[in-house]
Amino acid sequence: CHYFIKNKGETLVMVPNLYVAWHAGKSQWKNFKSLNKNSIGVEINNPGHNFNYKKFSKNQIQSIIKLSKILIKKYKIKSKNILGHSDIAPERKKDPGENFPWKGLAKQGIGLWHSISLQSLKKNRKIELDKVSEKMFYNNLSKIGYITKKTDNIKNRKFNIYIVEAFQRRFRQELINGKVDKECLIISKNLVKKFY
Repeated sequence: CHYFIKNKGETLVMVPNLYVAWHAGKSQWKNFKSLNKNSIGVEINNPGHNFNYKKFSKNQIQSIIKLSKILIKKYKIKSKNILGHSDIAPERKKDPGENFPWKGLAKQGIGLWHSISLQSLKKNRKIELDKVSEKMFYNNLSKIGYITKKTDNIKNRKFNIYIVEAFQRRFRQELINGKVDKECLIISKNLVKKFY
């Protein structure tokens, strides 16, 4: 990564911005592949999902806000281009995960978030979609930037579950189950407008 944020919020420069760092690995977003070549990678110290995943400390979040604002200004980064590792490599990565405060960061101009109230969304949680609505959801994900695959075989269906989980970790953090429901569809529709 280019930057590493320690538990108490100290930010270390690991690789200068001018150089390619290997934080994303095999990755894709929209038409971009191997995002290491055109991204700045930030890692935040956390044991991760396989080792007692924790909430991020207040100091870590303050540091990510400060660093992000500097990088956004310096490189004129658009909010829609601020992504998590799980967005670009959902088969392999879960970070920064459901404890990462994407909604709060979006209020600071760092990344995007939907504009639908939680109360409104909860009414639609776990309501199954028909095939047409499910297809619309995956089309919305593609418009946002996620890479989806045709669900004609088991391998592609499994990949799409990873994509849905990544979407949920980012935009519906209360329930990550890999299942598409009406709530996910509503969020995706709202986000398409923001990403364009």
